Amino acid sequence: MEKETFVFAAYLVITLLASAIIGLAAVANLIGHDYPKRQADIMRVPRSWTLPLGLLLGAGALGLPAGFAVPALGTLAAAGLVLYFLGAFAAHLRARDYHFGPWAVFSSLAVAALAANLAYHGLG
Repeated sequence: MEKETFVFAAYLVITLLASAIIGLAAVANLIGHDYPKRQADIMRVPRSWTLPLGLLLGAGALGLPAGFAVPALGTLAAAGLVLYFLGAFAAHLRARDYHFGPWAVFSSLAVAALAANLAYHGLG
């Protein structure tokens, strides 16, 4: 397989996987599922924040595949998700909650999406 074809295939798979899984997290926040509410309680974040946080996740999840048509949008969405999960990490530390399993999965997907996007579209 040609190098560019491999890079595109990796970009495609990572972007769609990250979009789907982060999109599921967004839906959980938006429909008021118990898990995000419990996490908000653990992180000592008001439950009223679950809706805006879900909207941020949803915007990122939709922005990733939009990057296929508008590359800058995909890059910005991936970078925004990386920043979102850095904030989530800070919230875990502030709450002295060291259960980083779910956070590691989601943040790794965001970082991988950003890396794949930059690898395919170039750094500049």
